[in-house]
Amino acid sequence: MRPLRVVPRDAAGGRDTPAAPCDPAWEPDTRPQRSAPGDWQQYMAMASQVVGRFHGQYRLQRFYYLHPPSLQPRTPRRLRRAYAVSVAYTEWGDADAPVLLCCGGVANVAMRFNYLASDLADRFRVICMDWVGRGRSGWLAEEGDYSLDTYAEQLRQMIAHLGGAPVALLGSSMGGSAAIELISRRPELVHRLVLNDVGPYIPARRRRRRADTIARHYVFRSPADLLRKVGAAHKHEGPVSDEVHFNLTFHQTRWSDDEAGRVYRHDVRALQAYRRDAGRSLSQWTQWRTVKCPLLLIHGLLSDALSEATIRRMSRGKTLTLMHIPDTGHTPLLADRHQTALVREWLLGSGAGGGECSVLHAQAREPFTGAPTRFAPASALR
Repeated sequence: MRPLRVVPRDAAGGRDTPAAPCDPAWEPDTRPQRSAPGDWQQYMAMASQVVGRFHGQYRLQRFYYLHPPSLQPRTPRRLRRAYAVSVAYTEWGDADAPVLLCCGGVANVAMRFNYLASDLADRFRVICMDWVGRGRSGWLAEEGDYSLDTYAEQLRQMIAHLGGAPVALLGSSMGGSAAIELISRRPELVHRLVLNDVGPYIPARRRRRRADTIARHYVFRSPADLLRKVGAAHKHEGPVSDEVHFNLTFHQTRWSDDEAGRVYRHDVRALQAYRRDAGRSLSQWTQWRTVKCPLLLIHGLLSDALSEATIRRMSRGKTLTLMHIPDTGHTPLLADRHQTALVREWLLGSGAGGGECSVLHAQAREPFTGAPTRFAPASALR
């Protein structure tokens, strides 16, 4: 392994670059934690401040994914028809800039990538997509329609919607698995691939553990309950600030009048479909042989999904850059400025020859001091 490398903050983005290398023993300062909101009115007031950081930076867009009959296994053959489902995505940056398409894991939403997209929007057209059945996208008709083949097809149609030119593709967890599947079928659609803590092999025991956690319906009756649950679910994603965690809790959930609380923004059937498939390991080594484009592999050093053995096998015969993230488990959030700086550097071409590095954590972002986003009516972003 190469010596530890400290990635500076991005000067081009208006942030200072340290004049001298940091002490490898340095750790980011621990900011005082925000006081948890006591009721939903206080929660929405806090949300208006956190969401306000990104106000006006992106456009919320939609396109219609056409779900083909071949991916409707539980529908009787005579009744299968292609049907349209609305897919939501955020668009950041100049429409003429190179495209970076970001897709998350099995229970993620597009807004998970807000910090990464904000940091890269000056050089890239960053597209962050909600999977069908998640976030602000529509739901499929049958539980059996949710599958890895469906997600690969959604990626293909998303790229076609963006113009059909090759894109840089960033996939976290399941998003990376779908990216590998897509490239095995249509390699010309992806010219660079970023895999966030995922490879061609994920052991069944890890998949089952994840599935047992997410494949259920939750109702959060209070902000404290919500912040505690989501915080626990993301505890392995690295040292991140309360603001970053809050951004996740807000965008991963919505208000439900029927339930008198906040619920996750997903179709629980999609997660039950994942649980049904999680009884066996995911192996994509045959598809992996078709991946020829430059690769950036992000590895949480505490990950239980991406092992050293898998990384070694992935590296054989590939032009692969490996980025280790300390104190972090599966799928780093990529909200840390040092991490986003390295992703930027690699996308701009400096890492095309491969290599290996470790990235220290940056200091927490300064709290947003601008005007809060006004919710008018208060339910506007529920």
